[in-house]
Amino acid sequence: MKRSPPPALPSASDYELLAEFRYALRKFAAFSENAAAGLDLMPQQHQALLAIKGSRAGVPARRGLYVGEIAERLLIRPHTAAELVNRLERLDLVRREPDPEDGRRVEVVLTAKAERILESLSASHLEELRAMRPLLTRLLTRIDDDTPAR
Repeated sequence: MKRSPPPALPSASDYELLAEFRYALRKFAAFSENAAAGLDLMPQQHQALLAIKGSRAGVPARRGLYVGEIAERLLIRPHTAAELVNRLERLDLVRREPDPEDGRRVEVVLTAKAERILESLSASHLEELRAMRPLLTRLLTRIDDDTPAR
């Protein structure tokens, strides 16, 4: 069995690249947290709404996500996702509906109120990403450019 060579040790340039990339990600996360807070949403609530809206596009028969799928998308435990859904339901941002394919399962779907909030947040997030695109492109290009030949 042929072993692949060990990864090259990071150079000073690699550390700079990683630091800049983490900084750019953190700036976007801070923007996102502030935008959500401006609409009285916690960041995790915004993430859950976006997961529900963005994850069902490829499955026309589905209107929402199961609690377990929300947990998976947010990288949280299922019981934490269930509590999050309870809070979102109390805020009239989601509702639970029987799965049309399997009545034993319950989908979490967005309300009209959540759709309006998410539309506003998503528009501002896309604008921020477009503003960050040159920096992100430059950083990602450096990853390819700095890769040593093996």
